[in-house]
Amino acid sequence: MTIFSYKLTQLHKRLDDQIRAEMKVRMPDTLRLLRLKRLRLSVKDQLHARALRQQVC
Repeated sequence: MTIFSYKLTQLHKRLDDQIRAEMKVRMPDTLRLLRLKRLRLSVKDQLHARALRQQVC
């Protein structure tokens, strides 16, 4: 695992933690949740693309 992949993995975990924390709030901010989920999906896509690239090489 490269340093960049590791940092992406850590970012994904932090975003996941933030999403869970926001969901626990009595009235979660739906716009913040949407932004966090989009970011998390973007990070996941980048990780997946890097994994596919490493398999090909």
